[in-house]
Amino acid sequence: MQRIGCHTWRDGYPTRRQVVQAAVWAAGAGSWMTGQIALAPAAEPASPPRPRAQAVILLFMWGGPSHLDTLDPKPLAPAEIRGEFQPIRTTVPGIQISEHFPRLARLAHLYTIIRSMGHDDPAHLSPVHHLMTGHVAPTPKSDAAPATRQDHPHFGAMLAKLRPAPAGVPTCVVLPWLVSHPAAPGGTAPGQHAGWLGSAYDPFVITADPNHPDFRITGLDSAEPRLLTRQQLLEALDRHPAAAAYPPLRDKALALLTSRRLAQACDLNREPVAIRDRYGRHTFGQSCLLARRLIEAGVPFVCVHWPNDGAFFWDTHGDNFRSLKHRLMPPADQGTAALLEDLHARGLLSQTLVVWTGEFGRTPKITPGNAGREHWPFCYSALVAGAGICGGILHGASDKIGAYPTTPPVSPADLTATIAFALGLNPQLEIHDRLHRPLPLTRGQPLTTLFA
Repeated sequence: MQRIGCHTWRDGYPTRRQVVQAAVWAAGAGSWMTGQIALAPAAEPASPPRPRAQAVILLFMWGGPSHLDTLDPKPLAPAEIRGEFQPIRTTVPGIQISEHFPRLARLAHLYTIIRSMGHDDPAHLSPVHHLMTGHVAPTPKSDAAPATRQDHPHFGAMLAKLRPAPAGVPTCVVLPWLVSHPAAPGGTAPGQHAGWLGSAYDPFVITADPNHPDFRITGLDSAEPRLLTRQQLLEALDRHPAAAAYPPLRDKALALLTSRRLAQACDLNREPVAIRDRYGRHTFGQSCLLARRLIEAGVPFVCVHWPNDGAFFWDTHGDNFRSLKHRLMPPADQGTAALLEDLHARGLLSQTLVVWTGEFGRTPKITPGNAGREHWPFCYSALVAGAGICGGILHGASDKIGAYPTTPPVSPADLTATIAFALGLNPQLEIHDRLHRPLPLTRGQPLTTLFA
């Protein structure tokens, strides 16, 4: 996985070896460099879906937010179900969300809430694979299976193969880290890299805090005085046999490494102070701002993961309400709302799909003794906006205590298929893995009725 961050390149500039490593990644060199058999997509159908989105921003709330305390409150349920929070009205009559999402409540006319998300995997790691790839993990219901090259490729990796971004920007950027869980034996969640497609298609990972005063993408800063010259980069690339034998590889790698578009997009100091303040001076808010800048620069797929906050993320087995009220919901509300408002004001929301979701929800019944909620994959909520999504809508519903959907459940793969549909890709496009097995792009069905 190509990780780019404040400490990736020593001495503040890339070595020639690191330039070549970046070259392999940047070009999407393909199976001939990784020992993989090339992806072989079947022909597109005669009438592929009309592209609604030019870009996608996936906001992943790692740990599993409580749907009852965020997007699907149950004020009429017993106290041990409904919890401590009160629902508030939104800009859409009949739709209420938690009192601790006041900014999002004022934007309900811009988004749809899916209240019938559901699957049967109570683990943390394997549902990440399901969402990020559109396929159930090779080892489902497991927090002990680490990421491997047998995993299905991240959707952004598939996009890099099927519809790569223009030279100078990656197709998929993940920030501010790859999600992992300290309590999970498997560590880093599977489904976050290119899997069997090969490392050349791994997402571009920014492992640094955009809220840090010294945040920058070391080695891509075109103003850095010690950056290798263009001629030095060419010489380093030409020493790599694959690059020398395949000029497009060298050219694309050089375009990325010298890209002013990418370097400028990652320079948050170019933003007015008022805009940065609107997003919030916290990691999630500044990550949302960086996501907006990246899609403006031409990156078609950006994943913003809930940051490593050192406090088990949204995994509120204990102290659920205090954690949500003080640590989790305020920055989530501020950053997500600012992103939607900013995209809308710039005329970008109509061409950008924004998805807000976790890997599952949490138990309807509050755990006695510690005010926590446990894992609950059978019913939870997601939020989708932009790219022609109908605003002010509830899709699906849960029962009176938020335990199970009362309408057909929406799986993580269905959400991934909806992303593919929005980008104009056939979610059932047949592809072939390294063993020549035919596989659909996703195992889900797109929620086409969400779009106007």
